[in-house]
This record gives sequence, C-alpha cells and structure tokens, in this order.
Amino acid sequence: MEKVDEQIAINSVVRTISSQESESTSNPIRMSRFMTILFAVTCGMSVANIYFAQPILDNLSSEFGVEHSTIGILITITQIFYAVGLLLLVPLGDLLNQRKLIIGQMSLSMIALVIVGTASSSTALFVGMAMVGLLAVVTQTLVAFASTMAIPAERGRVVGTITSGIVIGILLARSISGIITDFAGWRFVYLLSAVLMLVMVYTLFRVLPNVERKVTNISYFQLLRSVIMLFAQERILRIRAILAMLIFTVFSILWTPLVLPLSAPPLSLSHTAIGAFGLVGVVGALAAARAGKLADRGYGQKTTGVALTLLLLSWWLISYTEKSLLALVIGIVLLDLAVQAVHVTNQSMIFTLRADARSRLTAGYMVFYSIGSAVGSIASTQIYAHYGWHGVCLLGAAVSALALLFWAMTVRATAAVLK
Repeated sequence: MEKVDEQIAINSVVRTISSQESESTSNPIRMSRFMTILFAVTCGMSVANIYFAQPILDNLSSEFGVEHSTIGILITITQIFYAVGLLLLVPLGDLLNQRKLIIGQMSLSMIALVIVGTASSSTALFVGMAMVGLLAVVTQTLVAFASTMAIPAERGRVVGTITSGIVIGILLARSISGIITDFAGWRFVYLLSAVLMLVMVYTLFRVLPNVERKVTNISYFQLLRSVIMLFAQERILRIRAILAMLIFTVFSILWTPLVLPLSAPPLSLSHTAIGAFGLVGVVGALAAARAGKLADRGYGQKTTGVALTLLLLSWWLISYTEKSLLALVIGIVLLDLAVQAVHVTNQSMIFTLRADARSRLTAGYMVFYSIGSAVGSIASTQIYAHYGWHGVCLLGAAVSALALLFWAMTVRATAAVLK
C-alpha cells in the first residue's frame, strides 16, 4: 500500500506542474532564424568548455606537477559533475523561470571558467573543472526552452539546428583548445571562453522572453522523483533513451581511441592532423540537422531506421583506417551523421510527450546519453589494448547492429503510442 500511495503522490506532482504550466506552454511563439542560431551558438560554446582540457592534459600535468596517470581524472570529474547537473539542475526548468535559470547558470559558468583560468593549485583546478561540468548542462535547459518556444510544426527543425550546434562545439573544442594553447597558453583558452560567455549572457538577457510561473509548494525532491515517474509512464521515452545510450556508446567507441591508430605506425600522424578529423565530423553534424525537419513531417521512424543502417555501414569503412584515410573520413561523416540524426529525432519525439515536462524529459534522456558515452570510452580503450583497432571496429559494429535490432523490435510499439 505504501508503494501505491507513493506512486499516486508522484503522479499528483506531475499533474500539478502540468496544470500550472498550461498557460505558458499553450501559446508557443515562432522561433526566428536569429534566435535559433543564437541558441545553437550558445549551446556549442557552453558544451565546449567540458572538452577544452582533453588535448592539453600534458600542459596541465606539467603546470601543476600532477602525474600523467592522475591528470586524466580531471576529465572524469568533469563528466561526472555533468551527469550530476543533468539530474539536479536540468529538471528545475520545469519549475522555475527558465530565462532566469539560463542566465544564472551561464553567469556561474563564467565564474567557474575564470577559476580554472587563474588556478594557482591543482585543488583550485579540479574544483573549477567540476563547476564547469556541473554548469555546462545549461545546454539542455536551452534545448528544452527552445522546444517550448517553437511552434509544433517547426520544433524538430529548431531542435535539430541547436543539437548541431552542440555537436559542433564538442568536435571543435579539442582543435580550438590545442591551437590557442600553442599560441597563447592554456589559461587563455578558459579566460577567452569566460569573456565570450559574458557576451552571450548579455545577449540572452536582452532577447530571451520572460515566462513567469505560478508559485508552487512542490518540493525540489518531489520534482526529481517525478523524473523517474516519467520513465514509468512514457514508453517512447524509455525506447528513445535506450537508443540514445546505444548510439552514444558507438560515438565514444570511435572518438575515444581514434588517436591511437592514427598516431602509431604506419600512419604516425601529427596531433594537428589528428585534430583535423574533428572538423570532418562537423560535416556529418551539419547534415543531421535535416533530421529534425523530417521528424516534423512524420518521418521520424524511417529516419531512425535509415540512420542506424548507415551507422552499421560506417564501421565497414572505418575498419580500413590503417589502409585508407579516405575510407576513414567517409566513415566518420556517416557515423556522425547517423548518430546525430537519431539523437535529433529522439528529442523531437520525446518533446511531443509532455509540454509541461520538457526539462525533466531532457534530463532523464540525457542521463542515458552520459551512460552510453562513459561505457563506450571505457570499453573501447580496453578492447584496443587487447585486440587493436580491428577489435574496436568489431565492437562498434556489434553495438550498432544491436541498436538497429532494438529499433526494429520497437517499431510497432512506438507507432502504437504515436497514434
């Protein structure tokens, strides 16, 4: 009986928030191209802050006297706090004023960047990077806010464009960080980002609409518990979250160990040349923006099927990395195109479920994204150590095939819910 009462209480929380937000979400406004691009740029800049450290770990190790075997924990801490932010901060978008929440998080993120850029000890560095990871989840608050602002017929297009901005930010962060570090030092990377974040805070302060919410006595703990209830209630959320976990496992299986075969004989590429492969991934990310438009037209399921087939095909090309860089380039474009097309379609579909719970839907969905990224990174490095690049390719193909099989098994269930 206690469990039944508890579930009824959580359902009541969800319904209460829904009734209080009906006015603010019933009249979405048309997202202009300028506003959409602004959101995409802001998201790209915010998420890039997490990845700036990856190519400059050697510099950080020397600067603060941290062992090479230990400095990698910096990346882990950043990712862990990003996951914490997904759970603890993003759901607040369904309860608080989103404009104030976004501007507040970005302002604190700017302070965190300054802490990192002026750090005089390893402790300050680690604390600053933890804050950077925690506050970078503002990207997901922005995505949820944009989905609320956009009219239903254009929601997929808007989400697709903003998601492309996020992916481009991730892919370019490593290259930009390395280039700036070579010319001005690693600290300038974070201080420059802080200045750019200040500019974006001012711009968003001027243009973001102010959507007020009624005061509620719902507790923060109840809000977080309702995220779990959304998974229990929404089958499409469960299906699409599992797909997200699988495709981002594949994404990490490629990008985490890719530097190893490229830097080793017979290729022996320079770090600059290796970094250029991130630019190749941008092509796929830009092409995937069209997936949102297809989802708007009702082709979300077909888009997912085609994209997952391309994802599996990409590993055949990627397996020729040590023989043909052209095959690798084409494979990267196909893989990034497929991953981002599914990701955009996933978000477009889950945002149609609960207009009142888009921030919580985003939070729950992105937790699976984080799990997939972490699993892919750990598994791929272990496989490479024991079986080399061909082992990594087999792993990537196997997970891609599993994603395609899972999608095929859930097509009817998804269609039944969408009807």
